[in-house]
Amino acid sequence: MTTGAKPTRTTPEPTRTTPSTPSTPSTPSVPSASTTPAAGPASTARFPRGLRDFYEDPAVPVASGTARSLRQARMLAAALGPATAGTRTVLDIGCGDGTAAATAAPFLTGHRVVGVDWSQDALGRARTRVPYVVRGELADEGLPFAADTADAVLFSEVIEHLVDPDGALDEIRRVLRPGGHLMLSTPNLAAWYNRGLLLAGVQPVFSEVSLRAVHGRPGREVVGHLRLCTARALREFVAASGFEIVRLAGAPFHGVPRPLRPLDRVACAVPSLSSILLLHARRT
Repeated sequence: MTTGAKPTRTTPEPTRTTPSTPSTPSTPSVPSASTTPAAGPASTARFPRGLRDFYEDPAVPVASGTARSLRQARMLAAALGPATAGTRTVLDIGCGDGTAAATAAPFLTGHRVVGVDWSQDALGRARTRVPYVVRGELADEGLPFAADTADAVLFSEVIEHLVDPDGALDEIRRVLRPGGHLMLSTPNLAAWYNRGLLLAGVQPVFSEVSLRAVHGRPGREVVGHLRLCTARALREFVAASGFEIVRLAGAPFHGVPRPLRPLDRVACAVPSLSSILLLHARRT
C-alpha cells in the first residue's frame, strides 16, 4: 500500500443495486464499480496470493455482531445529524456482506451509504443489503474517490486484517472532507477475558497464528486477524494519522459464551476492558 495523497480521480455515477434489478441513480456523485481497479483489497495492502484467496472464500465470516453494529450506527447518526441539514455521503470501507451498512441505514435516513470492498464474493452478498456498492481498494491505486468527497467512513472490523494500517488511514483521510467522521471498530487485545487468558498462558481471543486452523486459543473460526491493539494503542495510532479523537466506547462480542454475556455487556462501561473498541474520530 502506498501512503500520502493520491491523484484526484473522476467520480461518475455509481451502480445502484437491489436484490433483484440493478438501476442507475441520478443524484450521488460517487464512482461506479466499473471504474474501480480490477483487483486489490479495500481492506488490505498487497497480499500474498494465499491470503487473498483466504478472503475470497465464502466460508470465511465477513459479518460481526449486531450489538456492535447498532452501537456504531447510533454514534454515526449522532455525529452526522438529520438529513434536513443536507445529505451526507458515508463510505462503508471493507463492507463485507453489507451487514454493518444495512444496520446503520435506518439511523441514517436521507443520507447516502456506499459499500466498498475488493472481494467480489462479499460484494455479491452486499448487493442484497446496500443500495450502492463499489469495488475498491486501499492498496495500489487507492480508493476510486476524489479527495475531500466523503462526509464519514465506517471502518468496521477491518483494521485488524491490514498489512499496512498506516497507509489505510492515510487513504481514508484523503477521501474524507476536513472535519469528516471516522467510525472505526476493532477487537480489543486487552479485553477482560484476554487478560485472564494471558495470565493462564493461553493465546488471546481474536489473535491468530495460522490461516489454516485455530491454535492455542478458544474458538473454532479462523478469520485472518493480522493486528490487534489495546484502547490506548488505538487512540495513539489514529491521532498520529491526522485525526482528532472524539470518543472511545466499548461494545460486546457476539462470540462470548452465553453465561458470560451479561459480564461482557457490563465491561463495555470501561472501553479498555470491552470486547470491541468503537472509536469516533474527525479528520483534522
